[in-house]
Amino acid sequence: METLKPLHELISAMADGALAAHEAELALAALTEPEGRAAWQAYQLIGDVLRSDASGAELGDGFSARLAARLDVEVAPAPGRAA
Repeated sequence: METLKPLHELISAMADGALAAHEAELALAALTEPEGRAAWQAYQLIGDVLRSDASGAELGDGFSARLAARLDVEVAPAPGRAA
């Protein structure tokens, strides 16, 4: 639902500790709905993963060098045009 997009943004801001005081009531009301609770749980999981030391993936030897080489040959988009 398009109307939930702003609510998801409020829930995300609340999870990040960046919610404006005047938006708290609306964000808390969104958490009473299943979609709001699901969004809250997703944002909490994302935060847990970002803060954890274990990424779950190990990059192989030379990954950074190979990535840099591939990026060097990428054609940049023309100025003023989205990629």
